[in-house]
Amino acid sequence: MPVRLDSRDAGFAKSFETLLNSKREASQEVGDAVAAILADVKARGDKAVAEYTERFDGHAGTQGSFRVEDHEIATARSRTSAGVLDALTIAHDRIRAHHEKQRPLDQIYQDHLGVTLGTIWTPVEAVGVYVPGGLAAYPSSVLMNVVPAKVAGASRIAMVVPTPGGQLNDAVLAAASIAGVTEIYRIGGAQAIGALAYGTETIAPVSKIVGPGNAYVAAAKRQVFGTVGIDMIAGPSEVLVIADGSANPAWVAADLLAQAEHGGGAQSILVTTDQRLADLVEDEVWRQIELLPRAEITRAGWEEFGAIITVASLDEAVELANRIASEHVELALDDPKALLPRIRNAGAIFLGHHTPEAIGDYVGGSNHVLPTARSARYASGLGVLDFMKRTSVLGCDPSSLAELAPAAVTLAETEGLQAHGRSVSIRLNR
Repeated sequence: MPVRLDSRDAGFAKSFETLLNSKREASQEVGDAVAAILADVKARGDKAVAEYTERFDGHAGTQGSFRVEDHEIATARSRTSAGVLDALTIAHDRIRAHHEKQRPLDQIYQDHLGVTLGTIWTPVEAVGVYVPGGLAAYPSSVLMNVVPAKVAGASRIAMVVPTPGGQLNDAVLAAASIAGVTEIYRIGGAQAIGALAYGTETIAPVSKIVGPGNAYVAAAKRQVFGTVGIDMIAGPSEVLVIADGSANPAWVAADLLAQAEHGGGAQSILVTTDQRLADLVEDEVWRQIELLPRAEITRAGWEEFGAIITVASLDEAVELANRIASEHVELALDDPKALLPRIRNAGAIFLGHHTPEAIGDYVGGSNHVLPTARSARYASGLGVLDFMKRTSVLGCDPSSLAELAPAAVTLAETEGLQAHGRSVSIRLNR
């Protein structure tokens, strides 16, 4: 059953700590299996990828059929309904417009000594995007991962998507076409991550891999990090709703269930100052679950990891929210902006009664690839800067070098690195 807590109860601190530290990640030990797959792909390339594709996806992925051809993408787009294409286009355009505002500017200047200093930004040239394609297909995930990379200036975007039974999802291919993906491969799992990281005979390696996946994909991303960059290790989805008596209980319940229906450890938490709202929301959750096509998965998610916490004040609610550091934080309040500056740890914040988190999942414009499992304490959601590199620029002329040289030589000698010091002092000789 979902947890019911009240901050005024004597045992609240201990109960909240238990909730905070509950393990929602997949418990299956997959590290060794993933390590073996990655080593095999690194050693045998396409042949290994084909064998794993046949074993896990049920179709013979051969060297000639990994890549999705242009005519297949065009056909998939033609089969996608006009309504879906319009929705994808609206989402793409809004995501692009928002992310274009994240582009950083180069800066070059001279200080008072005449030293040239600055920062220049360059894009990651080759990006690999993993798109889930097992139990469900997510065209929105294509847009959220590809658009910031395109805005950053990535010249090559290679997308991999598992195809159980050899079937490709039309909407996923349509989204890739709209977003400007340059290559699509019908492979998934740890073998796809290995192919992107190490390269095979037919798939060139990339420099960074992004995108969500199952426990095997997450473990593979963790293990190839260093060979390539990665975005993050994404855990189960989560939402925290802060609400007072002004909130609509049916709306709040719907938002909690929108996360619970992900299953797989997803967590939904309500923190409210209103006991009556807490009771009404709980009743609404049970009522609405029965209306959902995925009722069994959603019920399991709510029963296993759902929570309703009653607090004495919004000050307490803010304190708990910052400790939980949720992926999504909804402020179901009449004046959400009053609380906004105080929410320090959150992947994304949704303001007011008319901003359900699902708008951010699809068409709001902000990115839905966000830090989970309390990593919002130190991490951010996916954005343009994740696909750019910052390079420092430094330049001295004879005069500024002469000004800086004595301190540089002194520090080099202090560290016992005489060659460092000599590389400076030799330039002072006439």
